[in-house]
Order: sequence, then structure tokens, then C-alpha cells
Amino acid sequence: MARRYWLVKSEPGAYSWGDFVEEAGTCWDGVRNNAARLNLIEMRKGDLVLFYHSVSDKAVVGISRVARESYPDPTADDPRWVAVDLVPVRPLRKPVSLARIKAEPRLAELALVRQSRLSVMPIRRAEFERILRLGETPASASGR
Repeated sequence: MARRYWLVKSEPGAYSWGDFVEEAGTCWDGVRNNAARLNLIEMRKGDLVLFYHSVSDKAVVGISRVARESYPDPTADDPRWVAVDLVPVRPLRKPVSLARIKAEPRLAELALVRQSRLSVMPIRRAEFERILRLGETPASASGR
């Protein structure tokens, strides 16, 4: 099965890229949006995930990888809610701001631009690679 690409959002005041790296990974739990839940279910081990700081920074700051596929969210009473485990791969050399993403015609269809409130979203490989280029981060740094 081909690798897929994703973007997850986190408020840096609640859980930052630095926290994620310090912990060497995390259970991505607490998602309570049905569309985002369905995206978590679709994630497969080895898929690559862009880590986006929402609210204050509004920028893609790092690359992570799915280490464990969906399982019942330990913070939920309802078994329909799921979590995945993510591990950091590396930071982007240069964060890619939402303003820069919106200014890039090749990223106009990115879910981050069209559905800004969604916390877990799929992205196309070309979009993933374009964001890496904007972040001055070689594709080989993403664990290919």
C-alpha cells in the first residue's frame, strides 16, 4: 500500500513541536470531530504527517510519522473515538506560515486552506513535497 500524507494541528501553548520532540512521540488523542476521526482511522504505520502550530504561530514546523495505527482513544468513553501514535522525524529548516501557504497557487486546494478548522487532514504527496520545499527541507529528510 502506498504511503499517504497528512497534516495535524496543535496549539503550541497546549502541545508544541518542542514538547513532541522532548517526549520522542505521543498518542494523538482527544480528537472529537467526526471528519478528523475518520482521517485518523485511515492513517497507516509509516505515513508521513506534517505538524502544524495553530492559533498563534500558524505554521508547519515539523515532520512526523505514524508509529501505530488507530486504536481506541484512552481519553474517550465512546469506543468510536480513536487515537494514533506519532513520532517526530525532524523539524522543518524554516517554518512555513499559513500566509505563505495561502500565497502558493499550488496549495490552493489544501484542506488547511479550505477547511481550516479540521485538526487532522489528508494532503496530497505533491502538497507535502511543496511544503517541504518552502520549508527548505529536503524530501530525503522525511524518512523515504
